[in-house]
Amino acid sequence: RPRRPASSSRSCRRPVPELPEVESVRRDLVRRRFKGATVVRVRGSGKPLRMNKPVPMAALGRAARGRRIVDVKRLGKYLMIELDGPASVLVHLGMTGNLLVVPRRTTWAPHTHVVFELDDGRDLRFVDPRRFGMVDTVARGREREHVALAGLGPDPIAEGIPASHLWDRARGKACKVKPFILDQRVVAGVGNIYASEVLWLARISPRRKAGRLGADDARAVSVAIDHVLRFAIDNGGTTLRDFVDAGGEPGENGEYLLVYGRDGHPCPRCRTKIRRQVDQGRATYFCPTCQKR
Repeated sequence: RPRRPASSSRSCRRPVPELPEVESVRRDLVRRRFKGATVVRVRGSGKPLRMNKPVPMAALGRAARGRRIVDVKRLGKYLMIELDGPASVLVHLGMTGNLLVVPRRTTWAPHTHVVFELDDGRDLRFVDPRRFGMVDTVARGREREHVALAGLGPDPIAEGIPASHLWDRARGKACKVKPFILDQRVVAGVGNIYASEVLWLARISPRRKAGRLGADDARAVSVAIDHVLRFAIDNGGTTLRDFVDAGGEPGENGEYLLVYGRDGHPCPRCRTKIRRQVDQGRATYFCPTCQKR
């Protein structure tokens, strides 16, 4: 895709890291030879994170101290740092969270809440200004039993989203199609930014009721989800405000967004001006001419 001119990405809600951003962090951790390192110490700020709950520092210490990192996996918007013991570390970035790999001598950045000190002289640090993220333990091999993961739908990249799955889940739904694909019980990992991009690519109006999707519509959405997410991953994710990878670098996909944040700009397909509408505090961007299905 050609790069698009910079434009406003105003929205009623702060953009949240979605599947491509979390996958970019996962891949960057692997690139930085994070696997194979051993955790020697776990430290924390003592401040609560998601839902104002304390971080389970004692459990994190028992699970991670002295354990070697064997893999980094992802499910939807969640990262799982696998250790050579009975537990893994589960991370959700929330709205403003970042996982950074830095030399231990580096001064703690403001809002650093959990630090895993590694045997190679580096730290893995969880930084989260708004404290909507999560760091927890989860039993290896039983990840789907964790309360945060138990209800998640299939992962579009790791497992795929068959059109038949979307069509079956959409039947009888009175909600609009965008909230439907944002439902993490239906598709794990799609958020507000990529939902607008998916519906534009599939030529489906965000005003359409999910229950009125036909088999061809479900197929178009399935293909669009796969394309949009893989394209964003290849570009390192989308940085609109806070997101950076494990090395502190922003993603480049924001330069290639086709409709999100581009209200008033011409549609890349038909040149009609892109419109913006707000439903339940979320901004949706769409083409009124192309997206009539």
